[in-house]
Amino acid sequence: MKKKVLILGANGFIGSSLTAAILRQTDWEVYGMDVGDNKLGDSLGDPRFKFVEGDVMISKEWIEYHVKKCDAVLPLVAIANPSQYVKDPLRVFELDFESNLAVVRQCAKYKKRIIFPSTSEVYGMSPDRVLDEQTSNMVYGPIDKQRWIYACSKQLLDRVIYAYGVRDGIDYTLFRPFNWIGPKLDNVFEAKEGSSRLFTQFISNVIFQKPIQLVDGGKQTRSFTFIDDGVDALLRIIDNKGGRASRQIFNLGNPRNEVSVAALAKLIIAAFKDYPEYREHAAKAKVIAVPSGKYFGKYYQDIQKRVPSIANAKKQLGWSPKVNLKTAIKLTLDYHLANKDYSLT
Repeated sequence: MKKKVLILGANGFIGSSLTAAILRQTDWEVYGMDVGDNKLGDSLGDPRFKFVEGDVMISKEWIEYHVKKCDAVLPLVAIANPSQYVKDPLRVFELDFESNLAVVRQCAKYKKRIIFPSTSEVYGMSPDRVLDEQTSNMVYGPIDKQRWIYACSKQLLDRVIYAYGVRDGIDYTLFRPFNWIGPKLDNVFEAKEGSSRLFTQFISNVIFQKPIQLVDGGKQTRSFTFIDDGVDALLRIIDNKGGRASRQIFNLGNPRNEVSVAALAKLIIAAFKDYPEYREHAAKAKVIAVPSGKYFGKYYQDIQKRVPSIANAKKQLGWSPKVNLKTAIKLTLDYHLANKDYSLT
């Protein structure tokens, strides 16, 4: 029997890439909802993709109907931008926690499999050198550091879903993306500082010949993971051969791509030199240090090191990431610089 997959947030970075991969690589049917469709491209014309424009905070009857009819539910709707955590924490809580909690409860009600996007942020400022799903503690700052409302919202949903699994036997998988990057993450042709995640912000700054700003000097490290590797893991999770993804938590990241934010800026600038139109931009690119309080405001606090253990994903899914960081940067630039008129706003 063909799987029926419900993707809420189908037009997002992960949702649009996952939808395209499902239609390309499987015979599954996808039911998608989002407030727009500009990232979905050719997927919209596929007869196995049923898409509706709607808001998860409003279209509750549509969601419940499709939770009932689908085999797996992926609620991917979330605000996932650190600048928004500090500027509009209540909006983050309402969308990321409250709206998703309603979907989780429907999955529990109808005994449907839920595949939930947790986040690497749940580990907070854990001192562990490598972050483990089962053993790493989750360490957050004081209440006035509003940045942590995103991590708290995600962590509490993780705990709610886990509890439904224990009490009611609900089938779930929690996956934790570690800085997934690639085409369509954000609009690199949006010049406004702080409108994007740092990867796309740096690309945008080179395009618009603005200084790349390294928050607190850019000593923080992240393990950047190309979207195709992440989607490969999600396809394995949805397929769930032998039930090996059931009631599991998976870090999905690329430990080999761990790099400091300052080093990432250098790699991005160097990559632009391969594009004649932007060679001059790269040659003139400036990198400056800026205090986090100035860039994000007083409610911000940072994570210094973020490296995943992916042993569980390797063992249960047979998954390991393949795309190195230089290739991920090149593939992202290839896409966006060839599609300048492509609107992601």
